[in-house]
Amino acid sequence: MLYQAKLASLTDLDSIFGLMQRMQLDDPWTESFDESSVRFNLAELLKNPVYGLIYLAQDNHRAIAYLVICFDYSLEYRGKGAWVDELFVEPDHRRMGIGAYLLDLAEPASREHGAQFLHLEVGHGNRAIELYRRRGFADHKRYLMTKQLQPRE
Repeated sequence: MLYQAKLASLTDLDSIFGLMQRMQLDDPWTESFDESSVRFNLAELLKNPVYGLIYLAQDNHRAIAYLVICFDYSLEYRGKGAWVDELFVEPDHRRMGIGAYLLDLAEPASREHGAQFLHLEVGHGNRAIELYRRRGFADHKRYLMTKQLQPRE
């Protein structure tokens, strides 16, 4: 394994943001990717581990992949939960076990922060679905539904 993953900090913001931009080419968000908003929220996450964690994989000090874990709280899932919010591996580093390595890292990291379950959302037809199934993730045959909340006036 030539690459290594580390818990990201605020000094890694630009590297992570660059990978996030490249991810948009493969699997764009359903909502717009507004650079200033993404940078602000990325910084908030990096400064506040109560929201979640980011791991950055590097090969010879070059960012090649990242994993974002975000936390929530659910009565159905017995308390604190974790979400694989984002997982991206540069195209020229895929099929080398990096995605599996980061997913395997997500489990103990989530457990260490008190999560009872680890969830993820994946688009229909995404080629990573089989990787997720091999790592024990199951489809609940539910829809993920979202409503954007307007700020209070």
